[in-house]
Amino acid sequence: MSAPDEQPAESVELVRPYVITNGREIADGDRFELVTLITAAEHPHKDRLDPEKRGLVDLCEGGYLSVAEIAGHLRLPVGIVKVLLSDLADAGFIHTRAPVPRAQLTDIQVLQEVLDGLQARFG
Repeated sequence: MSAPDEQPAESVELVRPYVITNGREIADGDRFELVTLITAAEHPHKDRLDPEKRGLVDLCEGGYLSVAEIAGHLRLPVGIVKVLLSDLADAGFIHTRAPVPRAQLTDIQVLQEVLDGLQARFG
């Protein structure tokens, strides 16, 4: 049993995300999807960042990672990561890139014409 003035250990995990974002939530029209790609930008003042933001920038220095991958590596909820990413993007610490669009299926008629052309040319 804990003393009446002690906080249970579970409350630390509940408060942490709130503290990381200073109580802010992501806006309704946020610009980060789960598959938005993020990479770190060259910035001279990276050492002045909060530990969570610095860790996020350090993680993205190796190349592009999706928002979902970043959340997994940092073991933070996606909503918290989106708030941090929004702050970092506004300050110029990261670059974003839209995800690669899904490949569109080619029309079967075009494929048949290519096949017919190859067969006519090469027998």
